[in-house]
Amino acid sequence: MKKASILMIVGPLFLLGLYIFPLWNIMLGAPQYPDPLGLNIHINGLQGMNEFDIQNIDGLNHYIGMQTLPKVEDMWEFGTFPTIIGIMVALGVLIGILGYFNKVGYKWFLGWFILMSILGLLGMYDFNAWMIDYGTNLDPNAIMKLTNPDGTPMTYKPPLLGHVKMLNFDVTSMPSIGAWLMFVGMMLTLAASYLGWKNTKKQ
Repeated sequence: MKKASILMIVGPLFLLGLYIFPLWNIMLGAPQYPDPLGLNIHINGLQGMNEFDIQNIDGLNHYIGMQTLPKVEDMWEFGTFPTIIGIMVALGVLIGILGYFNKVGYKWFLGWFILMSILGLLGMYDFNAWMIDYGTNLDPNAIMKLTNPDGTPMTYKPPLLGHVKMLNFDVTSMPSIGAWLMFVGMMLTLAASYLGWKNTKKQ
């Protein structure tokens, strides 16, 4: 059980990388931009990959009626997510320590993994809902009003994951370093649950 508990202690610590590295990344490439515009999504705000990326993205969005990119104070998520991650890290480490001293069993390890998975899915749902609003709630007085072939207004929702063509832009949305660190940490806690279960079966 001690090996499993050590994994349970180490796993949640990988989530601390979310305070340093971006969770997600969106890239916009077009012929007029030899260097693609990039947007790094952190748990506590947005950052351009280059100095003027956010300014340039907001400039492009203005023409088609999209909202400006939100600042920290514009979204409750940027204030709440860091707190949730901190609580989950502390809870995971505490469960691992208690497991090391045989105070709790592997079910607690699995419970932490399930709870973190649910929170992660809720976070992705919220992120996708924001992108839907961001790409479809357009200013009716925009300079450019583009329509689809069937006459409906064109929308500009970035993909949650993968690539899509928007006008002459190639838009790619992918997990970034923070997301991969979180994935590794969660897999370690799942491995801890499995080792704890095997140990219980042997006993």
